[in-house]
Amino acid sequence: MFVEKGFTKENLDYYLKELAKEFRKRNGKNTSAEIVLVGGAAILANYGFREMTYDIDAVITASSAMKEAVNTVGDRLGLPNGWLNADFKNTSSYSPKLLQYSKYYRTYSNVLNIRTISSEYLIAMKLMSGRRYKKDLSDI
Repeated sequence: MFVEKGFTKENLDYYLKELAKEFRKRNGKNTSAEIVLVGGAAILANYGFREMTYDIDAVITASSAMKEAVNTVGDRLGLPNGWLNADFKNTSSYSPKLLQYSKYYRTYSNVLNIRTISSEYLIAMKLMSGRRYKKDLSDI
C-alpha cells in the first residue's frame, strides 16, 4: 500500500495499527507508548471536512524502539520518510501544554495509545501558525 495522494481517515488507522504491531514486536507487550495526533491527522481522526493530509504530525512518547518501528513500517509500506514526525514542535503553534488538551482516540495492539488534541486547541494552533500556503485557514 503506497500513499500517493496522502493520508486519509481509512489509511491513517491502518498505518497506526501496523505501527502498533511493529512496536509491540520490538518492545514487548508490557511497555506502552503514546502518540498525540495534531494538525491534519487530528482533523482526519475527528472530523469529516478534510479528506487527506500529507504527513502525520504528532507528539510521540515512547521508547527508542518507536523510531525503529516507524522506519520499518514506513519502509515496508512505501511511506515517505518523515511520514510520522514531531517537526511541528519547532513552530510557534507548539506548546508543551498540548498534552493537557488531548483526548483519547484509540488503542492499538494493547500497547499504542492514540490521543488527539481538542478542537479548541487545534483551532488555536492553526490560528498561531496561520500559514496561507497550507490548509490552516480553511481548516479553521
